[in-house]
Amino acid sequence: MARAAAVTSTTPRPGEPDRLAATNRSGAVLSRLQLLVTRKLDGLLQGDYAGLLPGPGSEAGESREYRPGDDVRRMDWPVTARTTTPHVRRTVADRELETWLAVDLSASLDFGTGRWLKRDVVIAAAAAITHLTVRGGNRIGAVVGSGGDVPVPRRGRREPPPTGPGRLVRLPARSGRKEAQGMLRAIAGTEIRPGRGDLGALIDMLNRPPRRRGVAVVISDFLAPPAQWARPLRKLRVRQDLLAIEVVDPRELELPDVGVLPVIDPETGELHEVQTADPSLRHRYAAAAAAQRAEISAALRAAGAAHLRLRTDRDWLLDMVRFVAAQRHARTRGTTR
Repeated sequence: MARAAAVTSTTPRPGEPDRLAATNRSGAVLSRLQLLVTRKLDGLLQGDYAGLLPGPGSEAGESREYRPGDDVRRMDWPVTARTTTPHVRRTVADRELETWLAVDLSASLDFGTGRWLKRDVVIAAAAAITHLTVRGGNRIGAVVGSGGDVPVPRRGRREPPPTGPGRLVRLPARSGRKEAQGMLRAIAGTEIRPGRGDLGALIDMLNRPPRRRGVAVVISDFLAPPAQWARPLRKLRVRQDLLAIEVVDPRELELPDVGVLPVIDPETGELHEVQTADPSLRHRYAAAAAAQRAEISAALRAAGAAHLRLRTDRDWLLDMVRFVAAQRHARTRGTTR
């Protein structure tokens, strides 16, 4: 009782209750997500493959006779010439792959009007990728970025939002479920800070130092201008199998007719009142949002990344399962992404 009284009489520091509440909520969300991932992914995705982008492997194996349906790009021409019978070269899947996550937790991710917050979907995607990676004995690491600090206004003057890289944290790549759980807890416990981060700087952390070929996954809403992150993404694709997971909320695509709607930019704190009863405004908003998403898709396609879009109002796990199954089917048939 004395200990309980001492605890209740202690005055919390400013902002501490909010941080504790956010930490507890992230822990509860992460526990529920891990249960969903373990139950559903293991049941729906059977078979041996490494990472989220399954493939036949890159290590040369033995040759065998050609069968109808084999990929002609794997023809073993020296053996074919010696035996006068078409042969293909088998490939052995790498079992020591290294997967790196670039997790964007900038202020724009602290938003959601569907079943989930965008932040929760980001953590969910990271949990699913981690589960698919570590169960094969591979290593996984992450770099996490949040927004920058908002400057203190001077006598009513509004300072411009920070444009620096924000807070970037590197979590080293390790194998094993215990280490992976610790990495996910660190990601889920990351505080979303106000201000604008630099998605390009976050992605560029995966380019330094250079690593052997593996899998790189970038999870973000990609709302930053493509000019900021497209070049680092193309550079990353040179040595890595690249997956871009775009997280979208339905209100970012179209506005509902709810009258006057106060809208706050989470990165700058600016407040605008929007008259959503105006059909022409809603039409212009939807057209601009569609153009923005088309620009993002074109930039990801130009970088050579596999593109997965997850929405806060849909079953993200089912979308991810369909994506992984489609990737496996495409690589089995020898087609490109």
